[in-house]
Amino acid sequence: MMSRSTGSAGGPGHPLRPGWDALLLAVLSVALIRIDSVAEAAVLPYLRQDVLNHPWLGRLLPPAGIQAMGERGPWPGEPVSLVLIGLALGFVFLYLLVDLTPPGPWHWRVKAMVLAGVLLAAVYGPTVKLILLRDAIGPASYTHDGGVIQTEAAVAYFLAGRNPYVEDYTETPMAEWGFDEYRTALYHYPYLPWTFVFSAPFYLAGQFLGFYDQRVVYLLLFTGTLFLVPRLAHSPRRRLGLVMLLGLNPIMGLDVIFGQNDSFVLAWLVFSLLAWRQWRQTGQGRWRTASALLFGLACASKPTAWFFAPFYGLLLLADRERRGSEGWWELLEAIPGIWARALPALAVFLLLLGPYLLWDAYALYDDVWRWSTGQGETGYQIWGWGASNFVLALGWVSSRFDLWPFWIPQVLVAFPLLLWFLRRQQRANRLDLACWHYGLFLLGFLYVSRFLNENYLGFILAFLALGVLVEEPGTTRCPAPGSSTPADRPPMESGSDRPADRGSR
Repeated sequence: MMSRSTGSAGGPGHPLRPGWDALLLAVLSVALIRIDSVAEAAVLPYLRQDVLNHPWLGRLLPPAGIQAMGERGPWPGEPVSLVLIGLALGFVFLYLLVDLTPPGPWHWRVKAMVLAGVLLAAVYGPTVKLILLRDAIGPASYTHDGGVIQTEAAVAYFLAGRNPYVEDYTETPMAEWGFDEYRTALYHYPYLPWTFVFSAPFYLAGQFLGFYDQRVVYLLLFTGTLFLVPRLAHSPRRRLGLVMLLGLNPIMGLDVIFGQNDSFVLAWLVFSLLAWRQWRQTGQGRWRTASALLFGLACASKPTAWFFAPFYGLLLLADRERRGSEGWWELLEAIPGIWARALPALAVFLLLLGPYLLWDAYALYDDVWRWSTGQGETGYQIWGWGASNFVLALGWVSSRFDLWPFWIPQVLVAFPLLLWFLRRQQRANRLDLACWHYGLFLLGFLYVSRFLNENYLGFILAFLALGVLVEEPGTTRCPAPGSSTPADRPPMESGSDRPADRGSR
């Protein structure tokens, strides 16, 4: 057998072998760039002329350069986007070259800086571009309907003392967005109060400055998420991988660019998990309380966070020693302890929702839940990429707006998954398993629901990434059947290119 310094490059631990993070960055970046360019070409027919006519964007490049680019070019075909794409791919190429250098502290620092360049060119640049275009063209342009246009209107209603769940949005810029037959959201605000309560101070500041776009809030939270999430991983390679999978996730990245709000709820969940980890490391109860409060804010943002509650509840008992082979009875006995430790989450959740429950409980229920199940004259249509397409394709309904008992497959799929995943987490009550179980549980529920929109897949992928790359300090995975060694050792802080650092799963 050859030594590490002279062996063949075929072994996974060889120092000359490229790291998986380099390939991950290349795949994610190319996918995001391609999807963004196709989306811009498909839904923004006047993008090029609006960019060139913009007082700032139109002056970023010299006239000679714009003339040389001509009227037509590769998708998306407008000069600023093409320059951003060139910058992003240039940074990707640089990252791949840096990956071939010997590991060391400077190696990981340079990689982090180059990754920041990719993010700036592939996510932040296109987002700022669309924000500026929207400010110049009009509030119903260059953005998403619910995450930006409707949420801004909800903030305005909130600040004016009006109930966003009672009011309709027919007199707002929402009425100019989308297709007439699918504008049912004009009569419903499907998000929870923390979305507009948290955004209100930023909205007021924007009114003072004469400019506001809801994506400013999303970008701030997105930046905080990417800056802090590496603390959930051990090795430098895993930390970079987490930032890539959350920041360059092709669907989540597009959500940020156009202004869907999944990054909003993701941020509060990640902040909650970071506080939970701090509690586990220090043993200080204040961090557990902070984690529960942040989780309550996530639940008061969007119902997708609710599905994490069973797994998060078990995490709140992670400091309790196991009593041998625990069964279902022990799980039931743990419920009072979970409730006691989850009280801060419940308190902040009720503090935010309580006023609207007292104000008009039916309006809140109608907007957030009844609308999404397709009930009423303006219920949401059967939509998305899930199994609901079989209901349409087989002719079991006559229209996308018809009612169909999706609750039956949801119960049949979600309930067994929930029991299975809780039992698995009970045996190993760890953060990575909780994230993985949550991602799979949410995917199973949404796959057989009335709609599985593509933005949900980006959110789910973020938690699957956390489930793979997050580890608790000092833990090892259970040995594989017939093996006497852990299946995946904790990654090493040194960031060496040995198999343990590569974090394969």
